[in-house]
Amino acid sequence: MTTRADVIFIDDDKDVRDTTIESLSLAGHEVTAFAKAERALERITRDFSGVIVSDIRMPGMDGIQFLAAVQEVDEALPVILVTGHGDVPLAVAAMQKGAFDFLEKPFSNQALRERVARALQFRKLRLENRELRDSLAGHGDALDRLMVGSSEVMQQARERVRMLAATDLDVLLTGETGTGKDLAARLLHDLSPRAGQPFVAINLAVLPEENIEHLLFGHEEGAFPGASRARYGKLEHARGGTLYLDEVGSLSAALQTKLLRLVDTRRFERVGSNEPIDLNARIITSTNRSLTALAQAGEFRTDLLYRFAVATVEMPALRDHAEDLPVLFQHLLRVTAARHGMDDYRRPSADYLGTLAQRDWPGNVRELRNLAELYLVGIEKPEDSEDTSHPRESLQARMEVAERDAIVDTLIRHRGNLKASYEELGVSRKTLYEKMIRHRLNRVDFTDEAE
Repeated sequence: MTTRADVIFIDDDKDVRDTTIESLSLAGHEVTAFAKAERALERITRDFSGVIVSDIRMPGMDGIQFLAAVQEVDEALPVILVTGHGDVPLAVAAMQKGAFDFLEKPFSNQALRERVARALQFRKLRLENRELRDSLAGHGDALDRLMVGSSEVMQQARERVRMLAATDLDVLLTGETGTGKDLAARLLHDLSPRAGQPFVAINLAVLPEENIEHLLFGHEEGAFPGASRARYGKLEHARGGTLYLDEVGSLSAALQTKLLRLVDTRRFERVGSNEPIDLNARIITSTNRSLTALAQAGEFRTDLLYRFAVATVEMPALRDHAEDLPVLFQHLLRVTAARHGMDDYRRPSADYLGTLAQRDWPGNVRELRNLAELYLVGIEKPEDSEDTSHPRESLQARMEVAERDAIVDTLIRHRGNLKASYEELGVSRKTLYEKMIRHRLNRVDFTDEAE
């Protein structure tokens, strides 16, 4: 379980815990406190973006043992140790082993806040550098940043991609046009052991029928009139990596037969040659048509269908997870704005985000991305899309909608900062939590972490 606090504080003295929580909270930090280091360790993950402050002298696991355990999770996690006067040499030795800093009791609130601020800045830079390295290398857990949404169907799709990426199984991706099959295929490769090898994507629907065999398999010199030299096919470029065949429902009967042999043996020959070439590639396929229906109609080989569909991932249509529309649209706005170098742009209101669910979205996420482009350049204006008519709902239903819209609007403007949000709304933290749970709102959907 990942904590959303930016400071984890550990001390077996309840009075010290209470005082420290109050001090750091007044400075704008969200603090999670523990009496035992073992309990805190259960809440720490590699993607924790905050810092840890821990006493050294504690029953059970002490601060030094805890530091070693944290470093096994992530050696770049900043740990500030709190020590008594007699333990200063121990704390200095701990810094040599990787502790970020130490505080000697009794410490002032100002000293604590300064060290926490420096540690948070250090953590932020380390995570940014790590993300940059991961993105350049094509690795990292990009699922939550790219397959955006907290709905059940999106969580299931993400988890299935996550599990299958670690295997070498062939995968069939299904779903309507624009649902993100190409993205899922790329993630299956980037998060797999083959990530450092080629990823070759081929859209079978756009390849010319008369040349498709030569383009896929390549040919030898003199294989046909005009073949003045040998040529590699697209399959050959995928050797050792991942071969992604898009729109396999458009395959001709002859090509289905050739691909059946390829999938079975992982070998092929260039046109005009009898010399087999080892493919040694994972094969990912996709379709926006039902291969089962095509097979029943005699238009697709049943044996090839079963070989393609060793494992399947269904990419949900946008209408099946309309609750993700607000956060997905904001994510697309951020990505599009960054691509165009737009640091400042008009943020959509809660009312406008609410109108997105009223559309059909036949083009799914691709259509939503186009809308984000139009929104940023000012062609798509909120007043053009908002429906001013209201159904005759009960007063309670209207109040619920108004309350949810107010919370969403506040969270958007404060980018998920709960303290700023509940203060503006004039409610307690507990009340805001309860209302967010009732309205199925997740703080992280309104922060940059949603990217």
